[in-house]
Amino acid sequence: MHIEKLGPNRGTLLRKNESKSLIIDINMKNLKNIFLINGNRFLTDDINSQDLKIPPNAYYMIINRSDKEIQISYNLDVSQHKLIYNPYKYEKAQKPKIDPVEFRESHDIPEGFIDILPKWYSIKFTYPDYNLIFINPEMGISFQIHRERSEYWKIIKGHPIVLSGHRVYYFVDSGTHIKNPVGTYHSIINPNTQKDQYVAIEERWSGHFDEEDIKRVFNPNNYH
Repeated sequence: MHIEKLGPNRGTLLRKNESKSLIIDINMKNLKNIFLINGNRFLTDDINSQDLKIPPNAYYMIINRSDKEIQISYNLDVSQHKLIYNPYKYEKAQKPKIDPVEFRESHDIPEGFIDILPKWYSIKFTYPDYNLIFINPEMGISFQIHRERSEYWKIIKGHPIVLSGHRVYYFVDSGTHIKNPVGTYHSIINPNTQKDQYVAIEERWSGHFDEEDIKRVFNPNNYH
């Protein structure tokens, strides 16, 4: 048995199960306070013990939404499972913002943008009717929802993991289109471990666009 303690508003690693079924045990009273990735499902409500059975070779992750620590028990040694994404790998590292000038010189950024939003894990170029977003390797944007707009993503570069609604899509091909209706969970993770292997997406929207219209439901590295 493997036991893991998960602090408030933190997630486990995103792992891939091996050839045996994985049984996760969490106190029943805590099930209403977690998010769960089980394979290609993203579960947020009415989670039960059957949902905590991870099939062989399936991806899995648990997020503690509460303000108290919870304990997770596994029937297998999950430390041997393949690591797909560690949301805290760079938590204690220095976080300098991406240099927009340097980035433009080293990447083929189209002219005509009207704003640039550099962060330490991503950089966004805003055009009159779309955004162009680049996400660093081994990083991702927060799990979030919008209340006043829908978003439409086109994968331009890389093979990201995409959360949209209650589905998770793994290693998505370039050219793929994803729709995120108003009020649905969405996120993009760049699982690439090679330096400068960015994921790039074209983001369009309908409804009222406001940078403040964002609710982060899982914010692993305390992005602000």
